[in-house]
Amino acid sequence: MLRSLAMSGLLSITGLTVANTALADPSTGGAQDHTQPATETDPKPPRRIASGLTLLRGRFVAGEQPDGNSVLIDAPEGVIVFDSGRHPAHLERLLATARSAGKPIAAILNSHWHLDHVSGNAPLRERFPNAEVHASTAIEGALTGFLATYRSQLEQALQGDAPPAQKSAWQAEMARIDSGPRLLPTHPVRGDETRRIAGRELQLFLEPDAVSGGDLWAFDPESRILLAGDLVTLPAPLFDTACPARWRRALDRLRAIDFEHLVPGHGAPLTRSDVDRYVTAFDALLTCAASEQDATHCRDAWLSEWHERLSAEDKALGAQLLDYYLGQVLRGEAAGRYCPAVA
Repeated sequence: MLRSLAMSGLLSITGLTVANTALADPSTGGAQDHTQPATETDPKPPRRIASGLTLLRGRFVAGEQPDGNSVLIDAPEGVIVFDSGRHPAHLERLLATARSAGKPIAAILNSHWHLDHVSGNAPLRERFPNAEVHASTAIEGALTGFLATYRSQLEQALQGDAPPAQKSAWQAEMARIDSGPRLLPTHPVRGDETRRIAGRELQLFLEPDAVSGGDLWAFDPESRILLAGDLVTLPAPLFDTACPARWRRALDRLRAIDFEHLVPGHGAPLTRSDVDRYVTAFDALLTCAASEQDATHCRDAWLSEWHERLSAEDKALGAQLLDYYLGQVLRGEAAGRYCPAVA
C-alpha cells in the first residue's frame, strides 16, 4: 500500500514513511520528520454535544502526530468510546471524561484503522478487559501490509542518528503497531446494521472503499448525532489511503441520514448545512484536481470556502496538506491508486 520511499511522505495520521533516513510528512511537503511527541498545550476541553454525548477534540497541528476526535456515549450498561486516539495524553483525557459518567467503558467503536483512531484500544482493553470492540476488519490487512511496512521503516530509522526524544517517539509508534491483536475488533462490522451496544441502539454503516478500505460511521437516533470518522475532516480531506470516487459516494450516504449534527474525524462538529457545503467543496476540489488548473488555485478555493471557520494555524496546516495531496496523491500516477479496478 506504500508509494516509493522517495515520493511517499504518508500522513502521520496513518503512519509516516522513511525517505533518505528521515520520516517524511505531507504537512511539510514530505520533507521533514514529524513523529514528535504531542505537547498537549492548551487542549480543548471536553464538550457536551447532546444529552449523554461528550466530544473530546483530538489535537491536530503541524509538526506533531495527531489524535482523532473521540466521542463518549453514556449508555445504560457503560460508556461507549467512538475512536480511541493515539497519544497517552489524549487517553488520559478520555479516561478522565469517562470517569465522570461513573460507569466503566463497555465498548469501543473504531471508525477506521489509522493510528490516531485506534491506538487507545490496547490500553483501554487492559483497563476494561470486558469491553467490546466494534470495527471493520480492514485493520487485519493494514497490520500485515501498510503498518508492517511502516514499522520496518521506523526500525530502520532507529539505526541512524537522531535525538533521543525523536527515537523515543519512533519507538512509541512501533509499540502501538506491536499491540496489533489488542487493536482488532471483537465484534467485526461487515455491513450496514443496527446494533444494541451497552444497552444503547446505534445504527452502523460501512464504506469498504472510501478513506481507508473499511470506514465505519455511526448514527445515534436518540441524539440525532452522526459520527463520521475521517469521511469528513477539517482543515482538509485526508486522501492518503483513499479512493476519492468511492469517498464521494459515501458522502451522499451520510447526507441521506436525518442527523442534526455531524462529528468529523478531525475538527469541530458540523450542521447539516455545513455538511452540504463540505460536499460541494469536496466536489470542487476533485474537479479542480482533475483539471489543468494550477494546484495553488485548487488549494486556495478549498480554503476560501472555510476561511471564517478555520484559525490561522488551521489554514496553514490545510494549505500544507493540500499542497501535498495535489502534488503527490490526486494527480499523476498516484491518482486513484487505492480505488478498486472498477470504481
